Amino acid sequence: MTLDEIFFRPLRTQEDYAKCVALQEETWGEGFGERVPPSILLATQQVGGVAAGAFDAENRLLGFVFGLSGVRHGRPAHWSDMLAVTESARGHGLGIQLKAYQRELLLKNGIEVAYWSYDPLEARNAHININRLGALPYEYVPDMYGAGTLSTLHAGLTTDRFVVEWELSDPRIADLLAAEGGVEDAIFTEAPVVNTEVTGGEPVPRELELPEGDEVKVEVPWDLQSLKRTSIDTARAWRATTRRAFLHYLEREYQVTGFRRDRDAGRCFYILTGR
Repeated sequence: MTLDEIFFRPLRTQEDYAKCVALQEETWGEGFGERVPPSILLATQQVGGVAAGAFDAENRLLGFVFGLSGVRHGRPAHWSDMLAVTESARGHGLGIQLKAYQRELLLKNGIEVAYWSYDPLEARNAHININRLGALPYEYVPDMYGAGTLSTLHAGLTTDRFVVEWELSDPRIADLLAAEGGVEDAIFTEAPVVNTEVTGGEPVPRELELPEGDEVKVEVPWDLQSLKRTSIDTARAWRATTRRAFLHYLEREYQVTGFRRDRDAGRCFYILTGR
């Protein structure tokens, strides 16, 4: 399958909505408490929201993006609530293409900024959001959704989230979406890592002294879901140390300015820069 065989359009029919609900359950589990029903998928689009899908030549739904539009910080804004791609279609950049299509629809509706949340410990999502899409975290919310989602992906940890801001009309965003593979600096800053120690060749989360400086790095696990299966206690330690570090620095007006991955070492870091 290639992206040439896929087309993007709003969800329009009851069949479309039913497929979207099924994909939500496939992604987050049958007991997912935040499932969006057909009536909301329909109604959202009447007021500038987005409920759109990626379909193949046989009209099978391969992925969808959903969000609501309103006002945030005194300006028209969009909250991008969900994005999912069916397992068989992953690895083709479909999620990025869905976000690009969402951006196109929003700009046509006169909306120039979008927000969404994601788990800061999910390194793959951090890479996509920051390096591929150009959205930057600006707020850390402890246990944003509580325990009510009932999703298997969220099980075992508090639902701490970064809220990101995506400036849709910024030329930088258009450049990133057009770039093959996005943009990620190859050179790593020498800023200190503030929340881990290397033990036996592996990074271990630690509640260390949090230094001040022009830049710091906050490390997160390479693969959170695999770590949860191996040791939920270690995953919880990562949550505790990163929560402490992010809240500390954001309260002191540091900004998340990048996300870097060291594939050879299997380590990844957020870059936080002081004002």
